[in-house]
Amino acid sequence: MLKLLVPLLLAATGAAAQDYPAREIRSVCNFAAGSGADIVVRYYSDALSRLAGKPVIVENKPGAQGLLATDFVAKSKPDGYTLLITPASSTLAIAPHMFKKLPFDPVKDFEPVTTLLTLSFTVAVDAAGPLRTLDELIAHLKAKPGNGFYGTQSNSGQVSAELFKAATGLKTTYVPFKVTGDAFTNLLGGNIDFMSVDSTWAATMHPAKVRILAVTSAKRNSSLPDVPTLAELGMTDIDVTPWWGVVVPAGTPKPVVDRLAGWFNQVNALPETKQFLARQAADAFPGSPESMAALMKTEVERWGRYVRLANIEPQ
Repeated sequence: MLKLLVPLLLAATGAAAQDYPAREIRSVCNFAAGSGADIVVRYYSDALSRLAGKPVIVENKPGAQGLLATDFVAKSKPDGYTLLITPASSTLAIAPHMFKKLPFDPVKDFEPVTTLLTLSFTVAVDAAGPLRTLDELIAHLKAKPGNGFYGTQSNSGQVSAELFKAATGLKTTYVPFKVTGDAFTNLLGGNIDFMSVDSTWAATMHPAKVRILAVTSAKRNSSLPDVPTLAELGMTDIDVTPWWGVVVPAGTPKPVVDRLAGWFNQVNALPETKQFLARQAADAFPGSPESMAALMKTEVERWGRYVRLANIEPQ
């Protein structure tokens, strides 16, 4: 009987994949509308809708450094109609090291679809203020009781800033924010001294509002060519280069996963995507379900090492 059922199940799965998508797809975003992450999610969701021939509806679920949305997708029906376009190094690879208990397993509870892009984080200050170099920021912080405050709304941002602190001997206090806009408001209000923020958000801000003092990646960001890396400024062990990917709930049929991967790689090959990524201070990072699965295994270990180097205690 079992031998008869297996071919029938495989045939049903194949037929479902051929008809996919038969209705709209939900694209969940870990962060708030208007954030740098939201800009990326909406671009890829819109491009996916044109290839899939069905609406792709973005649903923002910010909170807990991206965990709320990630957990929602992990527990969604594995049918290809709920997906997560996400800064996966932050919301998946780092998560086990940042939290004592996760409501999901970042490897077992998801099917990897493909990688999308890489970017960097930045050290940013109020452009209306006097600080123009990283050395000036360090001196400013060391002159303040407790070495001042910094803000961010993501795991990668916290890791980046804590590595910067460890390299410079700073004790600057971390102030968590739910959305980047709130951190920016506090920066302008003088409540925090700098932001640790993704290059996508930083690159879209007017230079009159935000001054970017350094990037965290090993090499300079092609969209921010005049901004030095932390390594260039003497912090040679720091190379924080977050990456984005797409995941769906574990158990999603392989033909559906492969179809989604093909569409996302078509999007990444478009000339307009290259232009979009340049505006977002990001670089294309195409892949496959298999390459992303392999990357996740090594990245969980690598980001764990960063968290330990940064002396971050799990929450």
